[in-house]
Amino acid sequence: MMNFPWTDVAVICGLIVLNGLFSMSELAIVSARPARLRVAADRGNRGARVALRLIDNPGKLLSTVQVGITVIALVTGAFSEGALSAPVAQRMAAAGMSGELAEHLSSILVLAVTTFVSLIIGELVPKQLALRHAEAIGCFAAPPMALMARMMAPLVWLLDVSTRMILRLFGRVDTDANRMTEEEIHLMFAEATRHGVIEEEERAIMTGIMRLADRPVRELMTPRTEIDWIDRHASEAEIRAELRGSPHSLLPVADGSPDNIVGVVKVREVQAALMAGGPLDLGALLRKAEAVPDQLDAMDALRVLQQSGVSMAMVHDEYGHLEGIVTPADLLSAIVGDFVSHLDEGDVPMVVEREDGSMLIAGGLPADALADRLGLDLPDDRDYATAAGFVLEVLKRLPREGDHFIHDGWRWEVVDMDRRKIDKLLVSRLEPASENA
Repeated sequence: MMNFPWTDVAVICGLIVLNGLFSMSELAIVSARPARLRVAADRGNRGARVALRLIDNPGKLLSTVQVGITVIALVTGAFSEGALSAPVAQRMAAAGMSGELAEHLSSILVLAVTTFVSLIIGELVPKQLALRHAEAIGCFAAPPMALMARMMAPLVWLLDVSTRMILRLFGRVDTDANRMTEEEIHLMFAEATRHGVIEEEERAIMTGIMRLADRPVRELMTPRTEIDWIDRHASEAEIRAELRGSPHSLLPVADGSPDNIVGVVKVREVQAALMAGGPLDLGALLRKAEAVPDQLDAMDALRVLQQSGVSMAMVHDEYGHLEGIVTPADLLSAIVGDFVSHLDEGDVPMVVEREDGSMLIAGGLPADALADRLGLDLPDDRDYATAAGFVLEVLKRLPREGDHFIHDGWRWEVVDMDRRKIDKLLVSRLEPASENA
């Protein structure tokens, strides 16, 4: 009986390990985060630079790896069958099994064992390691992969071109697979919060910053009906009374009504002029405020305020009518929420949750905040900016106190009207049976 070919076993194990290196390299480079690779490349890591080039050309990487894996798989299968089947069959025959049965079973046994070891050592373990240490393994494996791609350039080119030709049958080929969507970034924030990498408050702030560019300024402004303003023809006593009743550092000056804003004054300058004892000339203290359209996104409004000489902008609709004003404080509140110091005495929060789970919602609650709180999917091209606007959009008419409707699993009831303004809403979650009924 011939000795068992342990040298051949070692060669087969080496081929399986080499297959695992190809699998690990492919998955590590593909799943590596480009941002981390760029940081490493900026620090002089050559492997990171090569990995970034391979990520930019995934067809070359996949073709190179597939050539290597296919060749190794063919060699491993053929070599293991020829080198191990006969010795295994001899040992099975020596154990009392018939020769013909031993030959058949030995081939099956060798194939089964080789396949099992290939799956574990050549696929699963390397891929698990690649997922856990993607950037480090990717930087190490990229240069050899790039070298192999150059050595097998004609074959890699043929495979890549053939793949692209087939893919054209299914639509576009040159899509940006590495483009990260806004939803993916939000998911990353949520995942980082769950693992304790960032605090919940930090996640809320970063989410607010990202949404700032998607929100029109009309959702963040102080509406025209809530503006504190000074009449340019007001007496000193009236001006003093207005200053005492307003917590703001900037006040618009109007000619008769807020529809005719002529400028903005700084409260401290007006107070200084009043304390000086001389006649008060509001015209000399006026500063020009920028005017912005109500559909301008909040990020662009922030840039306007940064470049303006006064931290206030007038928001106008498409017909030129004043809709409200926006300040840096409004934009900051959109990111981190309202400050207690910004609420007037007697003001209540925009959302009050009651013991039975229902919520009392102010009509002026921004639509974006409403969607977040209730899990609503509001259209991006909506024409309303507040919870009150949402109710008007659904009802298609001006409601009365007590009007109610069901929408998206919630029962909405108008509980308070301030003349024609929707002041308060009572919103409660419906049970599934109630909703179906």
